[in-house]
Amino acid sequence: MAPMKAMKSSKATMTKTGLADAIATQHELKKSEVSKILDTLASVATKEVKSAGKFTIPGLCMIKTRHKPATKAGK
Repeated sequence: MAPMKAMKSSKATMTKTGLADAIATQHELKKSEVSKILDTLASVATKEVKSAGKFTIPGLCMIKTRHKPATKAGK
């Protein structure tokens, strides 16, 4: 059975600026404040993934690291 091809999205993904704008509009905050919050979230997530190997945003996603053993080359 042939492997499945990845589906191509016809719609562009949301950028950090677009996400900050959407959150700022919905919660009546400044876009710069929301941008700082997103930067802090990214730094905390990076720190946790490096130390614990896992980071969860409840109800949204979980980021886990996977350690794959090295494969021998040349065979």
